Amino acid sequence: MDYHQLPKIELHLHLDCSLSYKVVQQIDPAVSYEDYCHSFIAPVRCTDLVDYLTRAVKGFELMQTKEQLRLVTLDLFEQLKADNVIYAEIRFAPLLHLEKGLTPVEVVETVNAAFTEGKAMTGMEGGLILCTLRHYTEEQSMETVQLVQQFKGTNVLAFDMAGDEAGYPVTAHVKAFQFANEHGIHCTCHGGEAKGPESVWETLEHFHPTRIGHGVRSAEDQQLLDHLVKKDIHLEVCPTSNIQTNIFPAIEEHAADKIYRHGVSMSINTDARTVTPVTLSGEYNKLQDTFHWTNEHFLRCNLEGIRHSFTTEAVKQKIAAQIQEGYNKR
Repeated sequence: MDYHQLPKIELHLHLDCSLSYKVVQQIDPAVSYEDYCHSFIAPVRCTDLVDYLTRAVKGFELMQTKEQLRLVTLDLFEQLKADNVIYAEIRFAPLLHLEKGLTPVEVVETVNAAFTEGKAMTGMEGGLILCTLRHYTEEQSMETVQLVQQFKGTNVLAFDMAGDEAGYPVTAHVKAFQFANEHGIHCTCHGGEAKGPESVWETLEHFHPTRIGHGVRSAEDQQLLDHLVKKDIHLEVCPTSNIQTNIFPAIEEHAADKIYRHGVSMSINTDARTVTPVTLSGEYNKLQDTFHWTNEHFLRCNLEGIRHSFTTEAVKQKIAAQIQEGYNKR
C-alpha cells in the first residue's frame, strides 16, 4: 500500500543524523556519493549502538556555522514535507556544534530561526528538543537543560538525553532532569535500546519523563509493560534503526507489534533519515508486510503521538483533526 498520502507524526528524529546528499553537497562539494553512502549511512547491521553512532559524527561535522545549521534544518523540512509529515519534533545536542566558535546560545538561536523558516515554507507544525548526551558531565547536562529554559516560548519544547546508555550510568544527569521537572520542562529520554528493561525502569525512576526514546526492550518485562500502560508513558519506536543497532536480529523479531497489542502508547518514527536511510512511509510498509498492520494501527500510533507531543493543546487538537480527516479519506 502507498502510505505516502497519509498525514504523519514524527516524534523521534535527530537533526544531525538526517542530512540528505543534496545538503551535504551544498556544504562540502568534495564529498562524493560513494563517500556519503560509506560515511553517513550505517550498514544494514552494525555491531551495536556505539558502532551505529559513529556515522552521526559526519553529520555534525558539517553543522558548525550558522549557515550550515540553517541549510541542514531546512533540508530536513523538505524531506519531511515529501513524506507528508504534518507535525515533527526534531532533536539535536547544541554542544556538538561549537567547533568553529559558535556559542551554545547562538546554535539554538540559529536552529530555532531556521525551524520557524521551515514551518512557514512547508506549513508543518512542530518543535525542537535539546539533547544532552550520556557521556556528558553534570555541568554539560545542566547547561543544556538551562538552554531549554532560556528558549521557552520559542520552538524549543523539551529536553532529552541520547547516546550510549549501555556505557554510561544516569548519575551525571539526575540534576538536569530534576531541574527540568522543577521548571515544568517537558522531558523524553532514550532508554531500553542498548540496554534491557532495567534501563527503562532506571530512566523512569530517576528522570520522570513522559516519553521514552525507543523503549523497545520494555517488551522483555511484562511488569514494565503494565507500568507503562498504567502511567501512560509513550514509547517513540524506531523499527529499522533497532535492526541496524543489532537490538533485534530481524524485523520479524521486532517488539513493535507486541508493545502495540499490550496497549502501550507508542508512535512509529525514523530516528535518523540518513544514518538509517528510511522514511515513515517506508516504515509503515515494513510493519504492514511483517505484522499485517493496517490503517487502524497507524491511525492509533499517530493520534497517540500527537497526544503525547510537547506542543500546545490548540496545536494538538488541530493536528489530531487533520490526521483523522486524512485517514477517513482512505
